[in-house]
Amino acid sequence: MSTANAPFSSVIVPVYNEGERLLSFVQQTIDLVGRENQVIVVDGGSNDESINQIRSLAKVEKNLTVISAPKSRAIQMNAGAKLATADNLLFLHADTALPRCALTELVHFSASECVWGRFDLKLNNGALRYKTISWFINKRSRLTSIATGDQAIFVRRATFEKINGYVAQPLMEDIELSIRLKRISKPYCIKTVVITSARKWEKEGVIKTVWLMWKLRAAYARGVSPNILVKEYYKH
Repeated sequence: MSTANAPFSSVIVPVYNEGERLLSFVQQTIDLVGRENQVIVVDGGSNDESINQIRSLAKVEKNLTVISAPKSRAIQMNAGAKLATADNLLFLHADTALPRCALTELVHFSASECVWGRFDLKLNNGALRYKTISWFINKRSRLTSIATGDQAIFVRRATFEKINGYVAQPLMEDIELSIRLKRISKPYCIKTVVITSARKWEKEGVIKTVWLMWKLRAAYARGVSPNILVKEYYKH
């Protein structure tokens, strides 16, 4: 598929100490989007071997760019966006896998009047409780027009630049971006799922994690600073 047929072709991946899985993840992403499209990996100062492997891969894969930025998803993604050459941007977390039909879905988005959107998600654990969490995340997103980073947010580059990108805050940067973008247009919601890691729910427990997420989002809605919320998030 050519870039002309798939203008949504700059994929930005913020990373930090992602371990052995990062190499296969980046290679898979390149295979999915095609070598005529752009993949930008933004490292936040990793001290493991993963980023060196990606730099070696970039010598072979000419559509892969690897840069460094201060450790912060918002700052890293903004840094990647500055190097993007496509008309549209896709922000992809390193623990979220795109579907094989991602480019086809994004071509449909490009033909729409929406300026941004996201995928539905599915947690990579088949147990009923994780399927239920996935259902509620997708349902809430449709009702509120708010997306999380795990849903692979995409946005037209001109719009992203117009609103000055992500706010440089340590948490809830995806929520804040959604709030500003939905003032411009409704999100383009893709029912095809991205597969994202369930590791936080598995490690911390479903009830505890759901309660934490809702508590932090409610606090953010009340105006509590993300600098305070991030300390609560990483206590758990």
